[in-house]
Amino acid sequence: MFSTLISPAAEAPPRTRFLQLLGTALAARQFVRLTLAKYRGSEAGLERLLVRPVQLRGEACLQLVYRHTTKDITKNHPVAEALAVLDGLIGPSFQNAHLHTRTQEVQLTVKEKGGRDKSLLRVGKVAAAEGAAADDTPEDEDGTPAHNREKHRLLSLDRPFWVDLGVTTAQHQLIPAMSRKWRQINKFTEVFASAMAASPLADALADRPVGVFDFGCGKGYLTFAMHDWLRAQGRVPQVTGVELREELVALCNDSAARHGLEGLRFDAGDVRHYTPVGLDVMVALHACDIATDYAIDFGLRAGASIIMCSPCCHKQVRPQMKTPPLLRPMLQHGVHLGQEAEMVTDSLRALLLDAAGYDTQVFEFVSLEHTNKNKMILAVKRSETPDGHADAVRAQIRDIKKFYGIREQCLETLIAARDINSVRSTP
Repeated sequence: MFSTLISPAAEAPPRTRFLQLLGTALAARQFVRLTLAKYRGSEAGLERLLVRPVQLRGEACLQLVYRHTTKDITKNHPVAEALAVLDGLIGPSFQNAHLHTRTQEVQLTVKEKGGRDKSLLRVGKVAAAEGAAADDTPEDEDGTPAHNREKHRLLSLDRPFWVDLGVTTAQHQLIPAMSRKWRQINKFTEVFASAMAASPLADALADRPVGVFDFGCGKGYLTFAMHDWLRAQGRVPQVTGVELREELVALCNDSAARHGLEGLRFDAGDVRHYTPVGLDVMVALHACDIATDYAIDFGLRAGASIIMCSPCCHKQVRPQMKTPPLLRPMLQHGVHLGQEAEMVTDSLRALLLDAAGYDTQVFEFVSLEHTNKNKMILAVKRSETPDGHADAVRAQIRDIKKFYGIREQCLETLIAARDINSVRSTP
């Protein structure tokens, strides 16, 4: 909670005071992370800047991750050099700066009105438990805190394909800039392993192929990880990564072929036009807006045992929503309305999966400092569904839509169209 508000009338301008607090936190080794947002510069696609401490060859540095719409660019700087870079970015390019230390949370909002500085600085204390748990320790080049034991990982860095994907060096050492990505890959694999254990696939014969489709797979980090984990469990993987960018498809196919990874391939394609063949697990992370609905429907059509989605860009439902009178004081703020639309959209998706016979969870996949797309919908097919359960869930869906005045939700429309076609084709 913010306990102190420093206005433009304070002795030092808010921006100057913020930079002083940042420098003090770094000098005292209290720095945890820094996020810059509300970009107003000229670089196309740049959304925010994430800053964290790292150790490179024994030297304290700051890692700056420039998060764009479709890519991340990582640069490492010695602390003094990084501070100079940040000084030139905070204010001119980024209007919001959010600093976390072990003891404080500091937020700067840069504003100018009529040529006068109207910036605000908020300083709050961090709860003792939160401060103690903060991961502010600079990491070694293997991505682990310098004074901590190596955590157990389901994946190994010695696989040669990690070199091709830019995760490790030729000596199989984790590249420092990829340490957070490596954590994400391992966290995803943990979720995948748990879902496999809870699904009908857990009881399948070991020599039965496991068909996995990863839509929007990008550079294939998770696709390679799932294939590698399945092989390590003695299963027979048939893993396919589907990606629109042909250069990434070529990169991943070359690596899979070079290292003899049977049962792993990459196709150039779009989930909306893909025919499901032999699918057991459907993965679609960061599919924009209704692409997530098409991906889920793909999994349902294929009778997938596991459906894993990380939705983003919730555009379809928001303009349809009519604000209930009771909620208008809360939803008059755009940020709250956006969060409400996201919650409603993903709740409807989860309920539709529930009605279709899946045990469904919606949870935070990774913490916010790792990525701004951090929600996962995980659905595992049930062995049986109680009588009347699906009808009761569908009634809940109707009530939610009526409450918000929602006319259409893409996944529901896709399912309904499929059901109608099924009835028409029945003799």
